[in-house]
Amino acid sequence: MTPPPDRRSFLLVGGAAAIAAALTTLSARLPSGISTTAGYGPLRPTKDESTGLELIKLPDGFRYRSLGWAKDLFADGSPTPPLHDGMAVVKADGDRLTLVRNHEISGRGKPFGDEASRYDVAAPGGCVNLVFNAASGELEKSFVSLCGTAHNCSGGSTPWGTWLSGEENVGDTTTLHADKKPIGYQREHGWVFEVPADGTTHPVPLRDMGRFIHEAVAVDPATGCVYLTEDTNPAGFYRFTPKTPGKLAEGGKLEMLAAVGRPDTRKRVKAGATFAVRWVPIADPYRAHNPGTTDAKGVFTQGARLGGSTFARLEGALHADGKLFVTATTGGNAEQGQVWEYTPATETLRLLFESPGREVLNMPDNLCASPRGCLVMCEDGGRAGQRLQGLTPDGRLFAFAENQCRLRGEKNGFRGDYRATEWSGVCFSPCGRWLFANLQTPGITVAITGPWADGPL
Repeated sequence: MTPPPDRRSFLLVGGAAAIAAALTTLSARLPSGISTTAGYGPLRPTKDESTGLELIKLPDGFRYRSLGWAKDLFADGSPTPPLHDGMAVVKADGDRLTLVRNHEISGRGKPFGDEASRYDVAAPGGCVNLVFNAASGELEKSFVSLCGTAHNCSGGSTPWGTWLSGEENVGDTTTLHADKKPIGYQREHGWVFEVPADGTTHPVPLRDMGRFIHEAVAVDPATGCVYLTEDTNPAGFYRFTPKTPGKLAEGGKLEMLAAVGRPDTRKRVKAGATFAVRWVPIADPYRAHNPGTTDAKGVFTQGARLGGSTFARLEGALHADGKLFVTATTGGNAEQGQVWEYTPATETLRLLFESPGREVLNMPDNLCASPRGCLVMCEDGGRAGQRLQGLTPDGRLFAFAENQCRLRGEKNGFRGDYRATEWSGVCFSPCGRWLFANLQTPGITVAITGPWADGPL
């Protein structure tokens, strides 16, 4: 069967050029607020068709179903884990879509899955696969596909129909909990793992892709190169060139991007500024820390000493038609986010957009492309009412969805005001009918549909 399209390839109209033009226009404008005309109209509290609760705000005409809540039971009676994060559709078999979803659980805890999917007997993170019927809008089943890992934050899908899940944690057998007692890890962490759609492969760390604070992954289908972001400040942007494209477990070489003449990109860069790129080698991709420390900067420091450039908390990564779009969540003078574009064919890096304030764009994180060439970004800045933001090809930002989640025990016993929790895992179905995203806390996946043709998404 032909592998399903990568989630970053859903640029059916306009392509990467439309996104680049949109971001460039936005950079020139530096708008003071969100457009009231670009999207689908005002956002209103909207009832979830699964629970009847008003979990999010959407424009008129859109509807959604929640699914895969934390504490929902799998077929074996075990509970769904919390802290939903990165996600993508990795397989499409007619109307049956398989998504893989990360769970960003760290610290001390038991694996939530069985031995077949377990890496470390003392680590609580991992992945869950969800089979969603795009015709009925129902979740058919969910199951554990990876467990015994630590702090699985984001990752990315591959052109061959798998998910790459990164650990945002470099703990090992010596790591201490907040109470100064050993966490109890039995193995090293800080790796990327490949997760299949059926979830049957025993987890193997892809060691040559580096041991660091992993975030997103984007694969260039033309070359097989894998691009990786690092969620720390300072952070690096990395390229993994596999020995054999599509067979990542066979190893390869890791490098760090160096923007010529710009060793630090975090502030005081003008929108539209373009830099030539070279790549510096990471001699020891397995080095988690600098010698004598537990600073988690062993890989970063190797690259920086050779001229690799510093970024501010690199999170989202998107491959689209020969370009890489990357979000620096706390980058920019206002520390509210930057969007960068890297073009492999010309080896250039360009700053496309910098948020001037939290009301415009509040720390962009995960991102995806819509079928019409728009960018959709998750906010992760902590303001009440975190948003899914759309960016049109003519450079206008608009709020498409807003977190409205406040619970009083109606579902799985959750109580609290969750409006400031981040969105994550945004991705479209291959048919373009459904947009999936997660509310990380308390742990909810939503599937949104509606009159897409009435607007830019």
